[in-house]
Amino acid sequence: MSAVRLDKYLAQSGQRTRSEAVRAVRAGQVRVNDVIARDPAAKVKDGDVVTLMGEVIGDDALQYYLFYKPSGVLTAARDSHAQTVMDLLPEALSRRKVLPVGRLDKDTTGLLILTNDGTLAHSLLDPKRHVWKRYIARVEGRLDESDVRAFEEGIQLSDFEAKPAKLAILEAGDETSIGEVLVREGKFHQVKRMFGACGHEVLTLHRAAFGPLTIPEGMQPGDHIKLTDEQLSLLRAAVASEETHA
Repeated sequence: MSAVRLDKYLAQSGQRTRSEAVRAVRAGQVRVNDVIARDPAAKVKDGDVVTLMGEVIGDDALQYYLFYKPSGVLTAARDSHAQTVMDLLPEALSRRKVLPVGRLDKDTTGLLILTNDGTLAHSLLDPKRHVWKRYIARVEGRLDESDVRAFEEGIQLSDFEAKPAKLAILEAGDETSIGEVLVREGKFHQVKRMFGACGHEVLTLHRAAFGPLTIPEGMQPGDHIKLTDEQLSLLRAAVASEETHA
């Protein structure tokens, strides 16, 4: 790492804005090599240890985040007409090309993984090694065992055959029902189209889990968190497991 401004160093991980970094430095909350640093323009060099309120701040080249996608935003890096998930995230992540792994439809909510680790992203999206993704869907009409069997057998759609999936009926009503779906694929509108082929329009769709990762309690739509070492290890283990059984 070449020498970089302290405020930039604190901001480029994506966990705080540049202005927040400046305020932290001026408030005496930042130390460089255990010495309080009050100049945001001070240079950080290779080997320097930077802490913020006692926590070591790293500058890892590879970044991994979990994002709670709200409804109404596109899963895209940028769009000239609509708001994207990247518009809701710190600019530092875009600069480091930390991008969504796969897509969720505009009106679908839930868990997205973001990273600039191309190898892991490719493995997570590899159709031969897709880890399970769990969705909660509210649909029109009453779900029954015929729908469960259809999902188990795989469903022929107009342009491809959806591979076998798991459907559990959580609530069944004459007007609407709620189902939990586990799929390994992630093709365009796939879950919606599978329900549609069974005669059920999807009213709302939420991704509750991607492999071993779920949305932490208390996290709100639009929030993002950096993956812990444990979460990242679980995700890598899931990919390895899928590869073993591919």
